[in-house]
Amino acid sequence: MKKLLLASAVSLTMAGGVQASEHSGTYAFDTEGAHQFITFKISHLGYSWLYGRFNDFDGQFAYDAENPENSSVQVTIDTSSVDSNHGERDKHLRSDDFLHVSEYPEATFKSKRVEVDEEGEADIIGDLTLRGVTKEITLDVEMLGHGEDPWGGYRMGFEAETEFKLSDFGIPMDLGKASETVEMIISVEGIRQ
Repeated sequence: MKKLLLASAVSLTMAGGVQASEHSGTYAFDTEGAHQFITFKISHLGYSWLYGRFNDFDGQFAYDAENPENSSVQVTIDTSSVDSNHGERDKHLRSDDFLHVSEYPEATFKSKRVEVDEEGEADIIGDLTLRGVTKEITLDVEMLGHGEDPWGGYRMGFEAETEFKLSDFGIPMDLGKASETVEMIISVEGIRQ
């Protein structure tokens, strides 16, 4: 599900002579309008999917339309905002069996590099810190769109996917082989600053 960061810049340049660099800049996540989501899914015993999300997070990304490899992103997540639509399960997810939010109230992602291949498909490689453990992960990124909003601002949206093993981040709860890996989707709309 990779989409073209580079192709977007090229198409902007070709459309009516608009300079791609005009769309470069730093974009803050739209927390006020809540046009952002971090969702996850994990297998429950191999019989069904358990879905959840983090309700509170913030961040920003810098987008360089002419050189997408120079783009970057930072995200901070309030781990206590985990929401799986079940109060008792959420309490368990916040416990030291899983997120241990009393000890680790935040998770963070900070990009280290953006890799764009010959087709213009992009991966963002960076450090995810979760439960006090920092590991490198790769986000498979899709640009959703960009343009002026009705309030005089300029917006840009991305969606990214990744997956990782719970054990990689020191989560001690053993849910069985079918539930070793969690999939995450990050969808954000940024407002240019």
